[in-house]
Amino acid sequence: MAPPKTIKDSILETGASATQSFEPVKAICAHLNAFHVYASDLNRTVEANHYCTHLSADLYETLDVEERKLWHSHDYEVKSGMLIMPNPNVSNAVWEFAETEEMKEVIGLYGKTYHFWQVDRGDTLPLGKPELMMSFTKDSQVPWEKVKDRDERYSVETGRKKEARAGIESTKIHEDADWCWNRRRAGNY
Repeated sequence: MAPPKTIKDSILETGASATQSFEPVKAICAHLNAFHVYASDLNRTVEANHYCTHLSADLYETLDVEERKLWHSHDYEVKSGMLIMPNPNVSNAVWEFAETEEMKEVIGLYGKTYHFWQVDRGDTLPLGKPELMMSFTKDSQVPWEKVKDRDERYSVETGRKKEARAGIESTKIHEDADWCWNRRRAGNY
């Protein structure tokens, strides 16, 4: 737990917010929660809160092959109901509609995520190099016990979200995306 904020900290933060640009932070358009798998070790997974901007499929296509391998699709996360937009301030019935509408956009986007803190190891500081993280692409990869725990904490039901999203049309996933799973088929470890 962080120590209480001092008067000095408050003054410095106020000054910084009045004089500095926060454009990258202002570009955040969604808070999402799901589970990531380490691209370097598919046996390690963590719950992750993402603060995201969107990358369209059109822009993804312009990236070179090696760069595209670092990105993951969202089709499975959306369709499975596992990807959620936490919101404790709005009733589930109202929020589910808004969330489902947002998922209609997210399903066709690509994400690139690095974790700087390997909390699953119990590290008390962000040690080591950043780790590329990927998303799941099928049921057999998912740590369902972690999903159940998350659902209880956020008072959501992944199964219900899956049903609500059944009508969302799947997208064609680029062959270079989700490379951590595809490399196994190709024999590249």
